[in-house]
Amino acid sequence: MPATVSQVATGLATNLATITGLRTSTRQPEQLNPPFAFPTLTSLTYHGAMGGGNVIMEWTITAIVGRWVDRNSYTILDGYLSYSGATSLRAAIESDSTLGGVARTLVVTSARNISAVSNAEAEFLEIQLQVTVHA
Repeated sequence: MPATVSQVATGLATNLATITGLRTSTRQPEQLNPPFAFPTLTSLTYHGAMGGGNVIMEWTITAIVGRWVDRNSYTILDGYLSYSGATSLRAAIESDSTLGGVARTLVVTSARNISAVSNAEAEFLEIQLQVTVHA
C-alpha cells in the first residue's frame, strides 16, 4: 500500500532535520524563525503502475534561510544549495530515499524561486526545492 501524505511529509522533515541548526516541520509554521524548512505537497498522481502501485507525489520544500539583508544568510544559502556536504538540502533530503521505509524512492529535481518573502515588515531569503517521491 502506498504511503500516506502525512507519512511522506514526516519523512521529508526528518531527513531535513539532519542539517544541524535547521528547524523543520511537516507544514508551514505560524511564525518565521529562520533557518527552517517544511514540505508542501503540490501534486499527486495515482495509477503509476497497475493495482494502485507507484503513486507519485510532487513536493516543494521551502527553506527560509534568514533575513534578506543579512550577509550570513547568503553564506548559509551557499551551503544549502551545494550538491553535497553537511548543510546541503539536496543531500539531506536524499539521505534516506525511502523516508524510513514509507516510500519506494525519491529524487530532488531542482532548486528554484530563490527570492525574498515578506513577513511582519521584514524580508527573508527563501528557496524552494522540487522533490519527486515514488510512494
